[in-house]
Amino acid sequence: MTLITNHWGLDGIILLTTLMVAAYLYMTRNFKYWKRRGVLEVSPVPFIGNFTECMLMQKNPGYFMKDLYNHARGLPYIGFYVFDKPSLLVCDRELVKNVLVKDFNHFSDRYGTPDTNDRLGYANLFFIKNPAWKILRTKLTPIFTSGKLKKMFGLMLECGNNLDIYINSLKLEGSSKMLDVKELSAKFTTDVIASTAYGLNVNSLNNPDAEFRKYGKKMFHYDFFRGLEILAVFFLPNLVRLTGVKMFGKESTDFLRKAFWETMLQRMESGEKRNDLIDILIELKKTHNNQDIGGFKFDGDDLVAQAAVFFAAGFETSSTVTAFTLYELAVQPEIQTRLRKEIIEALDETNGEITYDMTLSLPYLDMVVCETLRKYPTLPFLDRTTVETYKMPNSDLVIEKGTPIYISMLGMHYDPEYFPDPEKYDPERFNEENKRNIPSCAYFPFGEGPRACIGTRFGLLTTKLALIKIFSKCEVTPCEKTMIPIILDPKASFASPLGGKIYLNIRKVSEPTESLDRTEIVSSALYKS
Repeated sequence: MTLITNHWGLDGIILLTTLMVAAYLYMTRNFKYWKRRGVLEVSPVPFIGNFTECMLMQKNPGYFMKDLYNHARGLPYIGFYVFDKPSLLVCDRELVKNVLVKDFNHFSDRYGTPDTNDRLGYANLFFIKNPAWKILRTKLTPIFTSGKLKKMFGLMLECGNNLDIYINSLKLEGSSKMLDVKELSAKFTTDVIASTAYGLNVNSLNNPDAEFRKYGKKMFHYDFFRGLEILAVFFLPNLVRLTGVKMFGKESTDFLRKAFWETMLQRMESGEKRNDLIDILIELKKTHNNQDIGGFKFDGDDLVAQAAVFFAAGFETSSTVTAFTLYELAVQPEIQTRLRKEIIEALDETNGEITYDMTLSLPYLDMVVCETLRKYPTLPFLDRTTVETYKMPNSDLVIEKGTPIYISMLGMHYDPEYFPDPEKYDPERFNEENKRNIPSCAYFPFGEGPRACIGTRFGLLTTKLALIKIFSKCEVTPCEKTMIPIILDPKASFASPLGGKIYLNIRKVSEPTESLDRTEIVSSALYKS
């Protein structure tokens, strides 16, 4: 018996057409949301909105946001759609300051969020929402004081010595060797974060089977599906809740839970004190054992989540900055030579000893790292959500509660109004005079305001130590596999080179102040690219 007509085939066509029209009307019901509010919007495509290239892994979301920022040049904000969800990109520097600092209470939570059942992914300091975030932030801040960092520095130097051992094992005297410097940097930063925060001697530099490096690599291995998982966390949290995606990946989540919980239990049983992150987590467990704050408990996976996110963020961000710096200095040998000269002169003054104060006192090294962070901010965009209705200053625009708010860090860092000739890698932008002229909230590689990265100083110290260790003895140059110019991987939500690798030639410098004429090498590499 047919339903509508006398023919099953025709009934099927009618029903299918009805369903398609209904789906179309539903998925486009919010389109023109921004236009009705007097906000410039990018014309969306039915079903996917403006997010087609990102969903197909054809464009890094950092580039997507940067393109939106440039499209809105001169405007305070621009509207766009992720599927059918109206989202707002804030472009005006003063409004950015309002969102991140002045009116922080209206934007205290991130929009992106893992599944609440994924406790290691959700309950950590990076993603968790107020009021638990504020309490956690206060409790965890003491681990990154100057006094604590000075105490950690000895452990960092031990990892630096392992880096020396690894470089010596490459037998670079008189010849160069092609190396993936992204992997080299990641091994070093994995060792540093494991030693200083958890009291674990991983030594992944000289142990190819180190489990921490194995599972750390899995977290940020961007094949199509892993890239889609992390993209969904930041832009499609409702989809994450439906699919049960794990922020750190299932295998890495299981490993981190086992490794960190075992470390905490061993520390509690032995009574050993190291004044590191594990000690702070144990103290939180003792002090707040039965307390529940907005669904957060000071026990089990919620505590382990803090160790997990510090591991993931700690090794990946510092290794990325280190690797991009090595790349930029390989293609600009004059900058590399100047930096090496500063490092050698500082080591001469300390009789070859790398100290905490010396590491932080090198002005050109600081300028170089700052410029790398301008060109390659680790997370090239920031996301927030309005926790209550908010009226934009000097405007009739009212932003509804729950609206996703994004800020293009990459767009602002490449804005010629703030950084002339933005594609050029120029550390002089951050000399003392020029740095003072950079307006607030135009440069913020670690975020800004109360929710800025808690481990900024730790990350910078790790990166600077790695660069001192490498450039005090070695030089890097482009090789036949060096990608020039470098491109961000479209499958990655974070700043990651295409394919996840940066290949360079590395060789020992026979004299500390040796400065070779490598213009021909660099020019040849540029020509081949």
